[in-house]
Amino acid sequence: MKYPLTPDVKPEFCTTGSFMRLPADNENAKVAIIGMPFDTAASFRVGARFAPQAIRQASMTLFPYHPIHKVYPFDDTNAIDVGDVPVIPHNIHRSYERIEAAMLELMQKGIIPIGLGGDHSVTLASLRAAAKVYGPVAMIQFDSHTDTWDTYYEEKYWHGSPFIRAYEENLLQPDKVFQVGIRGTLNHPGDLDASYELGYNVITTPELRQRGIADVVSEIKNKIGDTPVFLTFDIDFVDPAFAPGTGTLEAGGFSSAESLEIVRSLTDLNYIGFDLVEVLPPYDPTTITSLLAATLIHDFASHVALNEKKNDKK
Repeated sequence: MKYPLTPDVKPEFCTTGSFMRLPADNENAKVAIIGMPFDTAASFRVGARFAPQAIRQASMTLFPYHPIHKVYPFDDTNAIDVGDVPVIPHNIHRSYERIEAAMLELMQKGIIPIGLGGDHSVTLASLRAAAKVYGPVAMIQFDSHTDTWDTYYEEKYWHGSPFIRAYEENLLQPDKVFQVGIRGTLNHPGDLDASYELGYNVITTPELRQRGIADVVSEIKNKIGDTPVFLTFDIDFVDPAFAPGTGTLEAGGFSSAESLEIVRSLTDLNYIGFDLVEVLPPYDPTTITSLLAATLIHDFASHVALNEKKNDKK
């Protein structure tokens, strides 16, 4: 029997606690779901520590086949769910060490991790692991905020600073970093300057709407090429009408359909890791945010499955 089991084989409410009932181990695994339930670096609402299990639960309504990419994302990659990293709720640096170690172990085995955050601070630990395996990588960041603010209450490590810290640690290739969907009010006119000064490519929501998805996707693909790339998706990229369960809401974002369209368009890239962050189940009473998150993860795995098929044909 193929896995994951579909809802017509076993009811959706009969869950093993893993994403789409994935097993915990497979010697041929190319994808691993991994929870990173750390949210102590959030600046406003907290609760993203509960996201990994909420997203896993929402995944139970998904079916295994991806009709757009024509792959079985989890079957074709022998995917596994390795559970959650045992983070330290009140200690970001010890949590970073544990997340980095877990990600590094997977990447060194040639397994592409799909991380379930957690607030956006967790991505720094994943990038540290990626740089140890691949050197400085490219990055595609879907977000309403740049997360390149230096400090908050004089603290340098929080969910608004992972990508200035990543630059300082030489984890990224700045000219191949795309921050997509930036929007919202600012403290002052220079708030975006940090990203520009780092050499990042900032594509605001108004620019993305004006240029269109196809044009922006074409630029991303051309500039990144075959460089190893990490994709990080902050759910607040999506308009709060479609994803209310998040911590720092910004009006005027993209719909679920638009968000899925742009992610699905980003084929033919050398993905080495993904994460999805800032889902807050306590503010998601109808579970539409968790469902969208689970669907995006289905799409992330589809990209890996597509790349595996292409490699098999070579």
